[in-house]
Amino acid sequence: MEKFITPLQCLNDIVTSCTEYLKIQEQEKTKRQEITTREKITIAEIQAKRDLLINSLECSFDERAKNFNSLFQLVERAIDNEDNQQLSLALQGIITLAQSSPFDSLTDLSRVKAALDDPNHVWEL
Repeated sequence: MEKFITPLQCLNDIVTSCTEYLKIQEQEKTKRQEITTREKITIAEIQAKRDLLINSLECSFDERAKNFNSLFQLVERAIDNEDNQQLSLALQGIITLAQSSPFDSLTDLSRVKAALDDPNHVWEL
């Protein structure tokens, strides 16, 4: 047997549905705002970490350039002074420095991630 729906029940269902819709709409709007906020925070964190990494690499390459310059000056002085022992040490220093890479510390990505996440981490180059 079919149940007869009164106009009042129909209106009540429409009001209830509209109220539920508006409630869900507001909840979803709040969720979208939270997502947008998290997105902005995450992007800012990524940019800060990127800047830190780029700065660290720039400092590392600057330091390497200074070290190479110093070692080549030692080579020149050793040649001028005809000091083969000093020349050998300076050339060995150049070879050692050339064989090392500022990217060596980046090979272990989990270690890099942990260092980037740690605001108190001191980058040693």
